[in-house]
Amino acid sequence: MTVLLFGANPGLTLRDTLGDGGRTVAFASAWRVDWSVRGAGTALVVWHDGRPRVLTEAPELGRWLAEAFVRHFPEVAGLPWPEPAVTVAPVRLELDPAAGLRAAAGDVELEITGAGRPRAIGVPAFPGNGLRLSNVYIPCETGRLRLGGTEVAAASANAFLADAEVWSEPVTD
Repeated sequence: MTVLLFGANPGLTLRDTLGDGGRTVAFASAWRVDWSVRGAGTALVVWHDGRPRVLTEAPELGRWLAEAFVRHFPEVAGLPWPEPAVTVAPVRLELDPAAGLRAAAGDVELEITGAGRPRAIGVPAFPGNGLRLSNVYIPCETGRLRLGGTEVAAASANAFLADAEVWSEPVTD
């Protein structure tokens, strides 16, 4: 089994109604890549107003994260996913598994709070890319996303932390 990436990947989905139903207003995925076949670094991948954006100091890594991983997440399934706009910007990322996440880059600010109880996750073949995924998943109470200094309005937020995340090629017999 070849490891492709390890690090952390918290996320936030904002919807226009309460609960898991309703229309997705925005999705944000914060990445701390400790090591990968494309290098290490940090990135924010944000989907809002029908477009994905990547903010990172490592554009090649950021594009890869958006295309190989984020576009296959169930949170963005069925949403339009044109070529992501890439902004080269430093990413400040503070992850505390007991509390939450604060991340910022360019005009984007992401906050996730109210960390719950961690649990181990293992997916032998992730839908869409077929890769093996394992991590420590921590559901969170809420989150906020600011774009250009304005908080994205939403009726509900579904937030999580994912740490000790490992993406690898599937096991073949």
